[in-house]
Amino acid sequence: MNEIWSEIWKALVLIIVGMLVLRLAGRKSISQMTIPTTIAMISIGTIIVQPIADHSILITIVAAAVFIIVLIIVEWLQVRWNAFERLIKGPAVIVIAEGQLQPKNLRKLRLTVDELEMSLRGQGISRLSDVKTATIEPNGQLGYELQDSAKPVTMAQVEALFATYLGGSCPANETEYLDQPDRQTGLFDEIKLQ
Repeated sequence: MNEIWSEIWKALVLIIVGMLVLRLAGRKSISQMTIPTTIAMISIGTIIVQPIADHSILITIVAAAVFIIVLIIVEWLQVRWNAFERLIKGPAVIVIAEGQLQPKNLRKLRLTVDELEMSLRGQGISRLSDVKTATIEPNGQLGYELQDSAKPVTMAQVEALFATYLGGSCPANETEYLDQPDRQTGLFDEIKLQ
């Protein structure tokens, strides 16, 4: 019985160390990892579970169950408390502000300008000046808000043009877009305040 508690303790320590190592490794998702990064992550996973794998099947099952239970608890705590979520995942990091690169934040994320530009092109953005704010989210994905001059026209704007200049309404989907409430704050305002 003492051996099982010892393995549970080891599993808990390994989970905490694993989360810290992955947090230090950076924000790139699996699809964004380079070959060396992928090999390093797989190796870290193998190293982390090696102390557990050398014992009996029962102890391995108990340790795996502890990993799953702790994962569920950590996810529940992240949903319950924003501070815990920020501690585990970290905040989104602004990499473009008002069309200007933020080199200090790019260095902090270990993200090259070429990698950022590749992500922007993947979103159909061809000029940095079109971007009001861009962030690298905790999951490694790019989030962005376009400058007003670069945003696509919405149905509500078309409706307003019809009403103003033609004295009528657009025939298709007349009220579908007008009924949506206008958000007072944007998704990026929260990040700017941090």
